[in-house]
Amino acid sequence: MIEKQFLMQKLKEHQVQKYIASRLAKTGYSHSEIKRTPLGEKIIIYTTRPGLVVGGRGENIQNLTSTLKRKFKMENPQIEIGELKTPMLDVYYVCDRIVATLERFGASRFKSIGYKTLQNVIDSGALGAEIIISGKVPGARAKTWRFSAGHLKKSGDISENYVARAYGAAQLKSGVIGIKVSIMLPDTPMPDKIEFIDGGVKVGDVVKEIEPKKEELDKTIKVEEVEESAEKLEEEKVEEKDLKKVEKPEKKASKRKKKE
Repeated sequence: MIEKQFLMQKLKEHQVQKYIASRLAKTGYSHSEIKRTPLGEKIIIYTTRPGLVVGGRGENIQNLTSTLKRKFKMENPQIEIGELKTPMLDVYYVCDRIVATLERFGASRFKSIGYKTLQNVIDSGALGAEIIISGKVPGARAKTWRFSAGHLKKSGDISENYVARAYGAAQLKSGVIGIKVSIMLPDTPMPDKIEFIDGGVKVGDVVKEIEPKKEELDKTIKVEEVEESAEKLEEEKVEEKDLKKVEKPEKKASKRKKKE
């Protein structure tokens, strides 16, 4: 029963996101997030044009709120707008933009659309990007065209968790054209990234001189005194040994004289 409730909840969230995407098409819409709060559902809509989404005096938000209550039976939906600072680094926005451009100008200009969009993504600071357009472009047979630039991981932990992907479909007269966009963001942690260190300190870091504490100074002084006393004892032992060696031959000489 619990698994069924989770599945129904996720299905409902997917339907809400799909409805919002269809309702806010051609307004710079990227994606939306649904969070549960004690007061109700919180819906965050990310877009590049917040003014078009809100509408005059908030009419679009009010209409959308009433529709969500009536159609999806939400108790108290709270809609917030999140603005995208760098839209060309958002895979959903890039994918929707390619879809809208293909539906407007057709498949004859798909190469210029792919290369131009890819260049804009790289200029925005992405480490790597890839755009795949598949379908009847430009002939009658289905083909797949791949546009890529930069460094993009295709396998491993970074590919699964840090590479953003989005899928879309453009409805044309010749048929449906599929679009896949993959972007590796500039803040992706790379395992082969090397930081150069100069003398045990990173280049550019400010090094402060640390004065030794009194306790540490006292310890060092005591250690030095002990070492000096040990050295004196060793020297005295060496001198005693030398004296003994000198005394032995003198005793032997005195014994010889007595015998004579």
